[in-house]
Amino acid sequence: MLKNYFKTALRSLVRHRFFSFINVFGLAISMTVCMAIIMLVADQMMYDRFNSKRDRIYRVNSIPVGKDGQASSETSTTTLPLKQEMENNFTGVEKAVRIVRGFGNMWLEIEQNVNIPVAGYYADPEIFELFEYELQYGDPKTALVEPNTVVLTRKAANKLFRQENPVGETFKVGEQGVFKVTGVLRETNHKSHIVFDALASMSTVPGLEKSGKRGDDLDNWYRCWAGWVYVLLEPGKTPADIQPQLSKVEEQHFAELTNPDTQQKVRYHLQNIMDITPGPLINNPIGPFLPWMFIYFFVGLAGVVMLTSCFNFTNLSIARSLTRAREIGIRKVTGALRWQIFAQFLTESILVALFALGLAVIMLFALKPVMLQLSFARLMKWDLEANYVVYAVFVVFALVVGILAGLFPAVVLSGFQPIKVLKNLGNVKLFSNLGMRKALLVSQFTFSLIFIISVLVVFNQLQLFMRADHGFRMENKIVVYLNNTSADALKTELFKHSNMESITACSHLPAAGSTYGEGYKKSLEDKEWTDVSYFSGDADYLTNLNVPLVAGRFYRTEDGEANKNFIVLNERAVSAFHFATPLEAIGEEIIIKRDSSRKQIIGVVRDYNHQLLMQDMAPMAIINNPGEFNILQVSYTGTFEDAASTIESAWAVINPALKVDYRDFTAEVHKIYDIFFGDIVYIMGVISFLAVLISCLGLLGMATYNTETRIREISIRKVLGSSNGSLIYLLSKGFLAILLLAVVIALPVSYFLNMLWLEQMAFHVTVDLAVMATGVGLLVLFAIVTIGSQTLRAAVINPIDNLKSE
Repeated sequence: MLKNYFKTALRSLVRHRFFSFINVFGLAISMTVCMAIIMLVADQMMYDRFNSKRDRIYRVNSIPVGKDGQASSETSTTTLPLKQEMENNFTGVEKAVRIVRGFGNMWLEIEQNVNIPVAGYYADPEIFELFEYELQYGDPKTALVEPNTVVLTRKAANKLFRQENPVGETFKVGEQGVFKVTGVLRETNHKSHIVFDALASMSTVPGLEKSGKRGDDLDNWYRCWAGWVYVLLEPGKTPADIQPQLSKVEEQHFAELTNPDTQQKVRYHLQNIMDITPGPLINNPIGPFLPWMFIYFFVGLAGVVMLTSCFNFTNLSIARSLTRAREIGIRKVTGALRWQIFAQFLTESILVALFALGLAVIMLFALKPVMLQLSFARLMKWDLEANYVVYAVFVVFALVVGILAGLFPAVVLSGFQPIKVLKNLGNVKLFSNLGMRKALLVSQFTFSLIFIISVLVVFNQLQLFMRADHGFRMENKIVVYLNNTSADALKTELFKHSNMESITACSHLPAAGSTYGEGYKKSLEDKEWTDVSYFSGDADYLTNLNVPLVAGRFYRTEDGEANKNFIVLNERAVSAFHFATPLEAIGEEIIIKRDSSRKQIIGVVRDYNHQLLMQDMAPMAIINNPGEFNILQVSYTGTFEDAASTIESAWAVINPALKVDYRDFTAEVHKIYDIFFGDIVYIMGVISFLAVLISCLGLLGMATYNTETRIREISIRKVLGSSNGSLIYLLSKGFLAILLLAVVIALPVSYFLNMLWLEQMAFHVTVDLAVMATGVGLLVLFAIVTIGSQTLRAAVINPIDNLKSE
């Protein structure tokens, strides 16, 4: 019997090829989106599952608490001395491991004089015991014991060295020194939230701190941003056993602070490694991760897309099944039971879903390379690899979709009364009230228009960011990343070339949203600290950016070390410190919260957008600390290619061992906005197209149903002299009313929703009439084409073909 159901279902699908294709294609598009989300969720759920000790491994997070008792957002880093404290004095802790940033992150020099980018961390030797990283070469117990030793991933080892086993080889890491390879990790497909090319020995760090190449972090109890601490609990122990001991540490060490103005308290919180990604939104993560809120959003989006598609499938199935009403009547007269008719239609629905699944899988893997090229996907290192479990989920998903989509048509159509059906098809009324279906169509088109307008708004906002004037010179400028190369030596060499116009060394790229932050006061009697963003720049900084001073002077090269006692503010900072004028601030001193030292204000610069344009201009300061110079900003004349060639030549003279890393200044700034908004425009554009397509399929179902049930009326009107135009208007006016209602609802809603997020941006576009008109025009165009495909066909029929049997 089941075989007959499938044969009959297949014949029906072939007979109605056009509508079968629409059903399969519509479901396939929705399934593609849903299956991509399933693969994404499956990818995220695999993180750290390979570790057999995963239930006992926790990360110690920090929650900074102010003097008023208000807790800040949780951060994944913590104070590094906690490692020794937990191992030596805690009960229930088996091992602890510290991980800190700063190893590599630059081009490395190997013996073959080839430069390879490698990034990694400094870590304790116990890291291999906690995370069960398996070494292909080397001894995990001793690999990270000695200073200046390093363990490479298999991929990094292949890039750096030609031989299979590079243990014993060395390479230079800038001013961090020469490192010896003591191990190579075995290549696996395991996913970990800690991503690296190399792990260097933690015993290297004290020497770097002593020489001033790193900050004093290892023994500092108050730097909760210094690094990460992971602990392995003893079997049977839980965070509830450890948390009281952490509270005692909080009291013991933070009670030592005596200066109430600089006091900082921290609470500790244990987080299991399986709760990191996906996990709660948290500050200073060790690597990119996907918060649960995004998972929920994607799953919700998949549900909405799939339910909407199922609704359209139902509409089309019912509309086309009217032509099979006599078939149903004959089946019932010849003895078919209702459940058999029900099973027949449900089988057709499941078959359509399975065909859609096959098409969706093809579409998914065709689109997969495109999805993986998204900036967000590359940042998150998605691979979206499917295994047998994922494919099993796909099949179950398709069966569920087929049942959900076909359930209602099967119930309705199997309930036809054979006498009414065989007597007159016009007596068949599937719905006495189409209000619900119309309401759903209105909702679909409302959401479609909101999506279209939102895409246009986001695109316009991105264009605003790309074309905005930041208040300083951006054109004809190249950024050179120093990688511990001498800024002064490179500047001197570059100025030997005539196409070098202006060069400055600084710590942060302007307009890129990155600075240091610190609290300042005019005097200790002030109640509150003023938060000021700051960065380091040399004496040529303002000249290079073409930003004027409004009072005082800037740094002078001849002042040397004395420059460290000075500070230059912007106009917003002058106002924040309540100086009446910029001139009044010159010569005054302000106090730094970090160490209560003082700096003298020597100049005030005009406000400009050093931060991203999402943020308003805020109090900002420029200090002069050559030890923090990370980049050169090179202004040039002539072409970019000539300037780049000059930079390469100068670098080869100053630091021939390392490869130069330079970028176009404007492109580097624009890349940041593209990461934020480029993917959003792309993803929302796809969703908008999908929403419009699904809405049009639903409209097609309604139009088909309308013309099928009114075919006799149309034929009679044609006989009585109605024109094709009047018939098209008659059949279309109901749908145009639906479209008009959707527009009336969507315009104010889309304006309100988009202005909500736009107003969070310091510099933003508006949702103007041009955007709304464009969105409405696109939606109306798609809708008219959809409606016209059915109403025009009905209007040009030959009435004799439909009335000859009456």
